[in-house]
Amino acid sequence: MTRSETREDRQTTALRLLDSSAQLSYDPIREVDWDTPLDTAYHGTSPEWSTLFGTSYWNDMTPEQQRELTRQEAASVASTGIWFEMILQQMLLRDFYAKDPTDPAFQWALTEIADECRHSIMFARGAAKLGAPAYRPGRVAVELGRLFKAIASGESAYAAILVAEEVLDVMQRDWMRDERVVPFVRTINNIHVVEESRHMKFAREETKERLRGAGVVRRQVNALVVSIAAYFIVTSMVSPEVYANAGLDTARALREAKRNEHHKSMLRSSCAGLMEFLDSAGLLTRAARFVYQRANLI
Repeated sequence: MTRSETREDRQTTALRLLDSSAQLSYDPIREVDWDTPLDTAYHGTSPEWSTLFGTSYWNDMTPEQQRELTRQEAASVASTGIWFEMILQQMLLRDFYAKDPTDPAFQWALTEIADECRHSIMFARGAAKLGAPAYRPGRVAVELGRLFKAIASGESAYAAILVAEEVLDVMQRDWMRDERVVPFVRTINNIHVVEESRHMKFAREETKERLRGAGVVRRQVNALVVSIAAYFIVTSMVSPEVYANAGLDTARALREAKRNEHHKSMLRSSCAGLMEFLDSAGLLTRAARFVYQRANLI
């Protein structure tokens, strides 16, 4: 395929995504029920996605404690989403800085950034309504994220974006359909799933395009960088603080969550399609595979 044909395909994809965005986008301020008080009879996530589901501690908890834990976990996942969406926005802005603004890909990038801004506000308001504090990733993850957003480019940036979006997408597809989950969180999940499907399409296409003609060394290096980014994203999703805020014994909860084979299995199943894509793109190297295994993604 010639460079001209590649550019035309890229523009066609961007135009299609822009049209989809014009046809189906949401305003969370109007779409989400922010006014109805939190109903504590509901979960914050599907219980099966809780880090403690299937453990002896989960069985020892009262239904009220289980629901409170899933609400705190939902808020923590949302906070991690905000953290990575801020990284994503900066990488997109750097990538399209001083490029042709008439290019549909340029306009799509700005559209995606606008989506992410709305999503971050939506997640922040959702976490607050769940009665949660401001959960943040650990210091190491925050500083590595600061470095990553400043230097990541090309396939490493877009593949990392895809990893974060794909993992969250599978979780939220379950949550948005689960009537045990509090209705306003289901609405948030639905909005995010619909709009992120376009972002994932763009990330996949950009990853493949940026890898065109890449040599073995470059693929090896970027595969490892993306896997490390994935490790810190996934392991930061649920803060250790959620257990204390749910009224649990943090030490016991952390021990049982670390050994929870059910939760590890849920993560692995959610990433099956992602790993297949990374493998097809040459980004599932031996070193990367080891890191993904450590993060329970493979």
